[in-house]
Amino acid sequence: MFYDARETRDPAERERELMSRLPGLIAHAKANAPAFAKLLEGVDAAAVTSREALARLPVTRKSELLERQKAARPFGGFAAVCWGESCRRVFASPGPLYEPEGARPDYYRLARALFAAGFRAGDLVHNTFSYHFTPAGSMMETAAHALGCTVFPAGIGQTEQQVAALADLRPAAYVGTPSFLRIILDKADELGVASSFTKAFVSGEAFPPSVRGAFAARGIAASQAYATADIGLIAYETPAREGMVVDEDIVLEIVRPGTGDPVVPGEVGEVVVTTFNPDYPLIRFGTGDLSAVLPGASPCGRTNVRIKGWMGRADQTTKVKGMFVHPGQIAEVVRRHPEIRRARLVVDNPDLTDRMTLNCEVEAGSDALAGAIAANIREMTKLRGEVAFCAPGSLANDGKVIDDVRKYD
Repeated sequence: MFYDARETRDPAERERELMSRLPGLIAHAKANAPAFAKLLEGVDAAAVTSREALARLPVTRKSELLERQKAARPFGGFAAVCWGESCRRVFASPGPLYEPEGARPDYYRLARALFAAGFRAGDLVHNTFSYHFTPAGSMMETAAHALGCTVFPAGIGQTEQQVAALADLRPAAYVGTPSFLRIILDKADELGVASSFTKAFVSGEAFPPSVRGAFAARGIAASQAYATADIGLIAYETPAREGMVVDEDIVLEIVRPGTGDPVVPGEVGEVVVTTFNPDYPLIRFGTGDLSAVLPGASPCGRTNVRIKGWMGRADQTTKVKGMFVHPGQIAEVVRRHPEIRRARLVVDNPDLTDRMTLNCEVEAGSDALAGAIAANIREMTKLRGEVAFCAPGSLANDGKVIDDVRKYD
């Protein structure tokens, strides 16, 4: 089954439709989003009707968006909405980056991905993504509502209460990170509560085959997607389990990192997305994520381009437990502690659970200093981090601020 007929249309028809929408999008962005009026000054919107023409436009990367927002709050001139009916909510992702949420149903277009994961009208969805500051909870809730599902807004934490709700409400569907699903299931086993989950939609962190297999052994069919707070859905997994199918309402490019030049099909590069969101019309938005196009069509029958999924970061920004951690946040932690000569955040995942450790070069460490640094890590990133002291000059002098050394089975 498919969410709609667009998923199985002829690829040439899809491409014509996407390219025909570009001139209107660019004209709208120039007229209503001051940042694009400046970035695209001199661009003839009517002439941008091909991927070649689109590739000549500048790329705005996530790191640049953060700097532009700092200079012109709240949205850096990229949004085409203001407070009121056109902007129902505003969220803050780490950085902070602010994202508007408009009034349209399924604003982030994730209903398509939930449908592919087996979610149907009448399901009760246990949504464990955060409902404060970041948009993840709302992203999933609005998609579930578009499908006719009921949502239990569980949010994160409070594991025993999560299990109590599982016992009382018996939800069939889970939404959240795979690591938190593992935690809930382990706690349910400990408390003698049988899980009612038969399907899961996970995102926000890596989902290795070993974890998928562990869920399947418990009768839970779990799928994943690739989405961001800025863009919404980018690509999603289907029952074929062969890569991720690109959403119908974006133009996706894979470019050579640090440039705007598209790579040849199959080559790994940075994911750049153009979205047709009239409220937040991001054009050639560089996500900082690496991926590659897969050849051929999906065996599931969907005909859109497939990508391999998330393959790492084109910059040092990384995602930990579903939250982006930026080098600038680590630099701010270091700035607050003059005792630190140099620091490097190492992200690893013992037992497949993400962990952050800030290695700090100091003359003399102490428990008090470690506690103060850890408190600032939590304040800046909204995540818990450990602190390790090392001798001055022991860290590599290579400019690396975040070192992601996670490994997956």
